[in-house]
Formats: sequence, structure tokens, C-alpha cells
Amino acid sequence: MSELLNVTTRDRICQILLNRPEKKNALTLAMYEDLTQALISADGDPDVRVILLGSTSDSFCSGNDIADFIAAASRPDAVAAPLTFLQTIAALAKPVIAVVPGVAVGIGTTILLHCDLVIASDQARFQLPFARLGLVPEGGSSLLLPQLAGHRRAFELLVMGEAFSAATARELGLINRVVMHNSLKDLAMLEAEKLAALAPEAVRQSKAMLRSHIRNQLDAVLVAEVKQFAARLQSAEAAEALQAFMEKREPDFSRF
Repeated sequence: MSELLNVTTRDRICQILLNRPEKKNALTLAMYEDLTQALISADGDPDVRVILLGSTSDSFCSGNDIADFIAAASRPDAVAAPLTFLQTIAALAKPVIAVVPGVAVGIGTTILLHCDLVIASDQARFQLPFARLGLVPEGGSSLLLPQLAGHRRAFELLVMGEAFSAATARELGLINRVVMHNSLKDLAMLEAEKLAALAPEAVRQSKAMLRSHIRNQLDAVLVAEVKQFAARLQSAEAAEALQAFMEKREPDFSRF
């Protein structure tokens, strides 16, 4: 397991913490693979009842590592690791609590759609800037976000792609609660302990029942989104947007 991921299990709670603070926990393809393995291991561990997904720093996840994705864009398997990760977290039997201390961009936000409880700091900021990068929604967001917020709000979030606050995320139903930043870790652990104390099989069956009616549809959407995302990575629009991001300038789409 990479040093970019901290995994510990104590009192029936497995904590999986992103640990790349200098990049605000931007995900590389290797990190996707490590996350997938950590989730599979925790879900299969009889000593684990709750999975807590968080960060060692004040950022949750700033999305995909752009340089890593540019380097891998020409590879046909470039989206295999993200897809496997998304399929894994969507299919976990055990409950997942996400703890969001700060920035959550792109996959850092869409991953929350697959968690069962999400607790965020009042300093957290969320953004889904897919179209701004010449890309399309991922992580099942084209299905799950309209279900939460309706078409118009989902369009605003996924296409206009402006940042929004923890209070707005709570209003949308994307997160369960907003707490003071200094209390976040303690309160999240308290919720994890409460959940771990419940009847474990009843919790797992209840989660499965809540997810069962969209399971097949979500599986199909995850695959379809990744195919379209991969195609967009090869587009001239995405090339301009990603290059502009690397050069810290606004993209110029006027020629398209």
C-alpha cells in the first residue's frame, strides 16, 4: 500500500485516509488502485463494521491529478482504474462514512454520492467542473445528482460547474450535516462508533435494500460515463482546457 494512503482499523472502524496534502489529495491512477484494494479488504474483514473515508489534511480531494491524466490519456486503459474504484465503492456491503474537511472537487464530490453518511466541515467547498475542463460527468453523477436535486440544479452543478458551500451541499442532500471545522473528526468518529455498535447484518441488509432498486442502472451508467469521459479526454476541447489548467490560465474555447 502506498504512503499516499493511511489505513488503520480500530474498534471495528476502518479508517482510509488520503495522504497527499501537497496536492490536496489529487488522485493518480495508482491511488485509485490502492483505494480499491483498501475498500475491498475492509469490506471483507470480519473485524470491520464501518468504513470511514477521509483525509490526513484539511483537503478532502481536489479531483484527478491533471498531469497524471494527461500523461495517461493516450493509453486505452487510462480509465480502467477509476472505473474499478467506482464500481467497488458503489457495491460495498458495509456502510461508508465520508468526512470532508475542505476542498472536494470532481471525483472528490461525486464519490460522496456512493457514501452512506457524509459529514462536512463548515469550511468545506465543493465543485463539479467537468464541462469547464472539456469533460463530462463521472462517478454516476449524471444519474444520482438529478435524483437528489432535480434536472435544473444538477445541470447548474455539473455543467456550469461553479463552486458551492457545505450549506448548499446539505440543502441538496449531498451531505448529511455540517459541523464546525474543529469538531469534525471527533463528531465523525462518534457517528462511526454509533454505527459500529448496531446489529451488523441488519445494517448491511438495510443498506442493500436502499441501493437495490438502482443497482443495475447505476452499473450501466458508471460504464457509459467512463466511456464518454475517455472519449472526451481525447478531444481538442479537453486538450485546451487541461493545458490551460496546467498553465494557470483560462481556457479559450472560441475556436470550437
